[in-house]
Amino acid sequence: MFGISRDSLAAHEKFRAKVDLPYPLLSDADGAVCRLYGVLKEKNMYGKKVLGVERSTFVIDEQGRIARSFRGVKVAGHARAVVDSLPGG
Repeated sequence: MFGISRDSLAAHEKFRAKVDLPYPLLSDADGAVCRLYGVLKEKNMYGKKVLGVERSTFVIDEQGRIARSFRGVKVAGHARAVVDSLPGG
């Protein structure tokens, strides 16, 4: 399992330590991975249009293909939904 966002590696390490995450967080500072997965979306922030990341989860199979995608997710209950969607979940 990996987490990825456009935040810096330093910000990720600080967050990992704060919430005691057991998996690595990867940085996509230039947005290349976000573009590949199509998660950059226009959002409204304080009345202004900005390009932001749509919170998403992708389950990648053994062959490296997207087996399942969850777009526009909310944190509450999401981890359980992902686990439940897996075989034997």
